[in-house]
Amino acid sequence: MIPSQPKARRGGESPAATIRAVVFDWDGTLLDSYHADATAYQEMFRKLGIDWGIAKLERHYSPNWHRVYRAAGIPRRRWEEADRLWARFYQRHRPVLLPGARRVVKWAARRFAIALVTSGNRRRVERQLRHFRLTRPFRVRVCAEDALRRKPHPAPLRLALERLRLPARNCVYVGDAPEDIQMARRTGMRAVAVLGPFPTHHGLRSARPDALLKSIRDLPRLLRAYSESHLGL
Repeated sequence: MIPSQPKARRGGESPAATIRAVVFDWDGTLLDSYHADATAYQEMFRKLGIDWGIAKLERHYSPNWHRVYRAAGIPRRRWEEADRLWARFYQRHRPVLLPGARRVVKWAARRFAIALVTSGNRRRVERQLRHFRLTRPFRVRVCAEDALRRKPHPAPLRLALERLRLPARNCVYVGDAPEDIQMARRTGMRAVAVLGPFPTHHGLRSARPDALLKSIRDLPRLLRAYSESHLGL
């Protein structure tokens, strides 16, 4: 679903300020990685002796994996071990791009500056970007190691804005989790939600994004609507 008109914002600010950059999340927004992510979690839990099945993971899932660790009762002293195990098990999988993701990224890159802000670690995300030949379009790439705080804290998006040298009002963030929407709002950026493969749909709707898309393939239509509203068409 796409709202027919962009939502009004506080203080009389036009919601149709010129879009100059589109900032994307990676996992679940462009990359169909839930099966790989969830399977790696389950194998990691078994290795640590934690009785957590898929139902518990889906109930407590967050792109900030430390929240998952806390919910699962993993002691902080074992978080590094959990990270290593998850990464080892994840490497056995080869996630693919979501339908339409490549086309949308290339469409956006011809019209806007585009950036990536992800909770994924840089080594893994950069490897995947090279594999899909998507490194070049993203002028800025902010990964888990780059900011001191994680989603939904605005620090990762603020860092991306600094590197883009753009104000928040001229940017759109596109993500698939409630934390993405919260982070964008705390940064003063328009928040576009995409229903992806991760178990975040209920919380995503509750976060009340500026627009909620059934697929990443719907993003160009929404961005055209924003542009037409700005031009008074």
